[in-house]
Amino acid sequence: MRVAVVGPAHPYKGGAALHTTELAHRLAAAGHQAAIESWSAQYPKRLYPGQLTVDEPEMPLFEPTRRTLSWRNPLGWLRHGRRIGAASDVVVLQVHSTSVQTLPYLGIIRGARSAGARIVLIVNNVLPHEARAIDKHLARALYRRADLLLVHGADSARLIGELSDRPVVTAALPPHLPRPAGASMVPGDADALHDSLLFFGLVRPYKGVDVLLRALARADVTARLVVAGEVWGGADDLRALITELALDERVTLREGYVDAAELPALLAGCDALVLPYRHATGSQNAQLAFEYDRPVIVTRTGALADAVTDGVDGIVCAPDDVAALAGALERFYAPGEALRLRGNVKRSDATPAWNSYLDSLLAGAAPEAARGW
Repeated sequence: MRVAVVGPAHPYKGGAALHTTELAHRLAAAGHQAAIESWSAQYPKRLYPGQLTVDEPEMPLFEPTRRTLSWRNPLGWLRHGRRIGAASDVVVLQVHSTSVQTLPYLGIIRGARSAGARIVLIVNNVLPHEARAIDKHLARALYRRADLLLVHGADSARLIGELSDRPVVTAALPPHLPRPAGASMVPGDADALHDSLLFFGLVRPYKGVDVLLRALARADVTARLVVAGEVWGGADDLRALITELALDERVTLREGYVDAAELPALLAGCDALVLPYRHATGSQNAQLAFEYDRPVIVTRTGALADAVTDGVDGIVCAPDDVAALAGALERFYAPGEALRLRGNVKRSDATPAWNSYLDSLLAGAAPEAARGW
């Protein structure tokens, strides 16, 4: 089957680009004729006040990858869609930020459908994390033009069902972890604790770093915390909260994008990765921690905690709850508990997860009547 994957790829960074690239590799390995259609300009720079691209690929590149899509060229959206659709049986579009992507994607979808291709949307975020009233209208316009909508958790399936009558399938997000050239696990003592916790990634309000800081100040633990990542809108408020909570000596704020090559050392130097999100659809960070033999402290929201078994390879607690997260930190650092949890961590075999994912994804390849516009 000929499958075009529309989404960001290198030099774009982060999970979206990794997922697009890994998906194309897995499709090709399964015997499909795959191609990536990526962006020369994905959206206006002012909408993302951080680092958009990286110099070194975060995983092996996929060929063919074309980087011809641009938000600046509305006349090209329909034309590129026709080209992509004519060369494909199925066009798979990665949806991450609905409001920004809607107009380009509507043009691409219309062109691809006019050329005879079927349309599958992988909907990573049904609505933006800080949604406005208009976002639901834009989402409806996009989702009702798909032959199949794939989401990564029951909460997302329920929400998208309120916005569209198109077929929806739920599939667990399979591992698509960074594999930078030359990076390897930093050797460490399996029996040693560092009395240190790690949060990494883009720091935005929905990720609950402020809840983690308040929990750290409240919990009866001595652990330090490293917060590594870009801070959305600047770090002044975060630094002020650290000082307000008297955590200046215990919290290290390492600002800036965390390059994939830096992750092994960061994870080797912590006892656990903490994911204190207020709400989420999913994340690869738990799987990434497991790759480096680190347990995870995570909140129960969306599909975020699906990979973690409470009391086995991590601690799961309620979201947006300082007391609950403080209790989770105390549970983790109870005598012998951190090392016991570390000893239970197992690295996942990605192949079965990807095989199941591709089966769900390509269910949208079955011929069905094209929808009118």
